[in-house]
Amino acid sequence: MKTYNILSIEDFKSSIEGKSRLLGIDPGLKNIGISICDENQKIATPLKTLQKGKLVVLFNEINEIIKDNDIKGIIIGNPINMDGSFGKSSQSVLDFAKNLSKNIALPISLWDERLSSEGSFNIIRNIDTSVTKKIDKIDRNAAAFILQGAIDYLNN
Repeated sequence: MKTYNILSIEDFKSSIEGKSRLLGIDPGLKNIGISICDENQKIATPLKTLQKGKLVVLFNEINEIIKDNDIKGIIIGNPINMDGSFGKSSQSVLDFAKNLSKNIALPISLWDERLSSEGSFNIIRNIDTSVTKKIDKIDRNAAAFILQGAIDYLNN
């Protein structure tokens, strides 16, 4: 099957409309963090965490989020190794992106997510809440961290 809508970040930038909301995805082994940005692509906001189960159910949930929020493009975090090489996790994300591209006809781009979980946890570390609640929110916050990096790049 053709995966025509997975684009480089440069091609992604030229394929989305000027004012359009984007979806950020942090795919993990058990959970999928979801974030969105405003139509001016200035601020990424954590939205929710989805459970990774059957792909058809997951893609239906993502489609609902897309429809409800008028999303025009998707940024997926790509866990490139610190030395710049692509490992098993990165291949898993590419497989996820290919499957998503077969079910969702929006432009998709992979964004280097090195240190996104650590960055996300550092942001929420000082929030006055329990560790359990912080961990519960880490996936959606990591998705926002990833999306924020991508929209900062797209705006420059």
